[in-house]
Amino acid sequence: MVTEYLSVKETSEILNCSEQYVRQLLRYGEISGERISSRWIVASESVQSYRVKGENRSLKIPDHGRRSFSKPELKALSFFSGCMGLDLGLEKEGIQVLLACEIDPAARQTIEINRPDMALIGDIRDYSATEIRAYAGLSSTDEIDVIVGGPPCQAFSSAGKRQGFNDERGNVFLRFVDLIIELKPRFAVIENVRGLLSAPLKHRPHEMRGKNFPPLSQDERRGGALLLIIQKLQDAGYGVSFNLYNSANFGAPQQRERLIIACSRDGVKLPYLTPTHSEKELYGLPKWKTLREALAGLPKDGHHFVKFPEKRLKYYRLLKPGQYWRDLPEELHQEALGTSYHAGGGKTGFYRRLAWDKPAPTLVTHPAMPATDLAHPEEDRPLSIEEYKRIQEFPDDWMIAGTLLDQYRQVGNAVPCSLGRAIARMLLTHLRGEEPRIYPDFPYSRYHNTDDVSWLKEMGYRDEALTKQLTLSLL
Repeated sequence: MVTEYLSVKETSEILNCSEQYVRQLLRYGEISGERISSRWIVASESVQSYRVKGENRSLKIPDHGRRSFSKPELKALSFFSGCMGLDLGLEKEGIQVLLACEIDPAARQTIEINRPDMALIGDIRDYSATEIRAYAGLSSTDEIDVIVGGPPCQAFSSAGKRQGFNDERGNVFLRFVDLIIELKPRFAVIENVRGLLSAPLKHRPHEMRGKNFPPLSQDERRGGALLLIIQKLQDAGYGVSFNLYNSANFGAPQQRERLIIACSRDGVKLPYLTPTHSEKELYGLPKWKTLREALAGLPKDGHHFVKFPEKRLKYYRLLKPGQYWRDLPEELHQEALGTSYHAGGGKTGFYRRLAWDKPAPTLVTHPAMPATDLAHPEEDRPLSIEEYKRIQEFPDDWMIAGTLLDQYRQVGNAVPCSLGRAIARMLLTHLRGEEPRIYPDFPYSRYHNTDDVSWLKEMGYRDEALTKQLTLSLL
């Protein structure tokens, strides 16, 4: 099926809903779209997929408790589990996940197919700490070693309106923090987007800033949302550290940057993750894994993928591996990009063929949207779901449920397994009382001042008393 693009108005007519509701579906990722300049475009097949999903309620997986009665040595609970990339990383290092928490119907199917003995629950707001223990097969006295989760990040993404804790998803984030405090695991790990580093506790629209408006309040300062999270955990006795990590530094064949907040009940700040790879072989580490390595041995047949429209294939056929729209003949630039040609920014995602000998860029939830193309290095198509799985390091036999677009969304949102393994190794090193391997001044990501110490200084939060000045009115 050829990918076509719809306007918000056309989508609202197909779904028989308001344009405002369509924008809400786009922001929540229920349908696939992309903002170009001031307008949204919507992938037509995602609209059809949404309609089918809404009509077919028989695929829903009910909540259930754990179906195995064994109690492993190291026990983890997973929230906002998705298709379980982070959890697979923990498992590979010997930390067993007993319970998954997920509301997306397709992701729940994925969990049920691959881990049928694991407890499965839905909306995190619907369960008490006692109920969660019961679903996981744990008594009130059983130790929980690790709680992990990546709360919805759109509320803090710099690409959105950044409503933070005023957003429904932001409130889910706070419920997750509260559950960590109630369940008292030895460790907690929170994964999120880079935007959380700068998100304020209370967002003021940019058009209401400047010399004609009052100065920003303490609540409106950059970083207030993260500061509140840290303070809540520290007040509960947890030691907290965080950093922004490029997954390629831990063996993933993908440059995906994620903020990892690590918490320890003993009050000690946990060390940063130990890299296993380096772009420039720093400290004698091997080079980043490449796309070629990731896809090695993958059969050429049997791939499932969305398609580019024929009018875009015209330009892809002129591009070689690693090239993008600027590598087209100059006289075709404006024709290829259309109205987007005049938009700001480098537009590096337009007509982008991946390079064989570099890691993939960050996988997105739809590989054929015009501004975030993820085209195969040589074939005239987007990456397939099979290739997506390899790049996110899922086993080839790990089943991803749902429509093709459901599968892209699940895998595109996942945490690479190697990053999950690095988190597990850091926790295990601490548990054993071993000294972690430290690489001074290692570039964990392409950004600066993203670790907890540097971040606090950059934000101006040098005095602990400053953190107490944040109002809790939003809670």
